[in-house]
Amino acid sequence: MSLRDAWEAEAPNWVAWARAPGHDSYWQYHRDRFLQLLPEASGLTLDIGCGEGRLPRDLKAREYQVMGVDASPTLIEHARAADPEGDYRVADAAKLPLAGASVQLVTALLSLHDMDDMEGALREAARVLVPGGRLCAAVVHPINSGGTFESSAPDAPFVMRQSYFEQRRYADTVERDGLRMTFTSRHRPLEAYVAALEAAGLHLERLVEVADTTDAPGDRWQRIPLFLHFRAVKP
Repeated sequence: MSLRDAWEAEAPNWVAWARAPGHDSYWQYHRDRFLQLLPEASGLTLDIGCGEGRLPRDLKAREYQVMGVDASPTLIEHARAADPEGDYRVADAAKLPLAGASVQLVTALLSLHDMDDMEGALREAARVLVPGGRLCAAVVHPINSGGTFESSAPDAPFVMRQSYFEQRRYADTVERDGLRMTFTSRHRPLEAYVAALEAAGLHLERLVEVADTTDAPGDRWQRIPLFLHFRAVKP
């Protein structure tokens, strides 16, 4: 099963998970921090892997003109239902239905690691961006996806039992507050993302390692980066 098919199968679960206020990592780790990476609203913003449309809705509330694309028909259906006046399209991020140099900003919030062809998606992002346009993305940090804690103890060792450098598919099923979601993604080392940006002709401008900022003393998750936010520019 492709990553695309895995996410389509989980679409109803993801909608419930993503829309539960404060439930998903979006609320604590991404929305406000990720928006700090973005340039001011100007021209068209394209959100690739938009899912059920939460980022486009937040961007529209901040005066961005947004189009959202996702490979999941079910997720696009939910995005349209939540935002009837929005522009949401079923599309492969590696085959975008847009002309070259037609987009000012491309966003990819926690979607690149869920794509079968991440390299193709970045090439397409570069193609549709105007010169001087930006790509802003967030992914699960490769250290996070590459290993695990041995236990839930605050001082539990973080261990990588498989090669950090080997790309591989993985699935995590999480149950919390009566909701259940299986996240199916692909672990890629940091150099894979940087190499894909370079191959697409995009220049890395900024990189932020996102950590747990809760006040809980001794929380083991405060010892490793959870997510990676980065911004790149098309020369």
